[in-house]
Amino acid sequence: MENFVLIALFVGLGALFRKIEAFPDQTAQVLNMFALYVALPAVILLKVPQLEFSGEMIVPAIVPWSMLALSATLVLIIGKRFSWSRETIGVLLLVVPIGNTSFMGVPMVNAFFGEAGIPYLIIYDQIGTMLIFAIYGSVVLALYGRAGTIKIAEVAKRALFFPPTMALLIGLLLRNWPYPEAVTKGLETLAGMLTPLVMTAIGFQLKIRLSPTILQPLVYGLAIKLAIGPLVALAGCRVLGLSNLAADISIFEAGMPPMVTAGALAIAAGMVPELAAAMVSLGMALAFISLPLLYILI
Repeated sequence: MENFVLIALFVGLGALFRKIEAFPDQTAQVLNMFALYVALPAVILLKVPQLEFSGEMIVPAIVPWSMLALSATLVLIIGKRFSWSRETIGVLLLVVPIGNTSFMGVPMVNAFFGEAGIPYLIIYDQIGTMLIFAIYGSVVLALYGRAGTIKIAEVAKRALFFPPTMALLIGLLLRNWPYPEAVTKGLETLAGMLTPLVMTAIGFQLKIRLSPTILQPLVYGLAIKLAIGPLVALAGCRVLGLSNLAADISIFEAGMPPMVTAGALAIAAGMVPELAAAMVSLGMALAFISLPLLYILI
């Protein structure tokens, strides 16, 4: 609970900083970039040596792909039922299956499950989210995006060479060589910056603007992402008799809000920018309510 209070504090600080002229409009982007290139890779480099490859690791590797199949199917069915535009369906196909499983996932998992949950999060994020983003996300952008705007090969390249992914590969290569004490302390210092950086950035960029024209797909999209998906993951794991930490982290990660980068790419591709922005912003805001509730159910 103390960790969750700290998260709320940093989000509040970010919202406060947005109202102070001394903080430029690019503040959130700078904080996110530092977290992306420094703090998050440090977390991964620290936790990868703790990975124990066992049958439990299959769960966080499979659940995100199961959530992809579920959410994409629901979006297509509901979109056809309500005759949504091609662009609207494209936005939801991109942002609903791809969650914010690293930036928001690490602080939230740390707050509710502690350090022991991070190795399972890394598997969920790298084997699931990032591969889905690179492969599936590129296909959606190609089929539903504005022609000539997005270079699919470039999107895939960026995803595959994502700094946390590179940190994972380096960490795996160095599994049998313990870090020197000075390196460990340095990584711990950098890793400790992740929550303050990310949550302050979230508070800074949390601007929710709703238009009546996007309310219906917005409500359905967020319902699938924040409620239906994680509840199906919870039911599936329990039916299969999975009630260990790996399963719990997988269920919790399934409830993360849409990935900011996925929303940004949807906007760049010309697929209903207002809906993409609202899915990301409102999704992050509602996650501070839905994730604690999901944790109670778990």
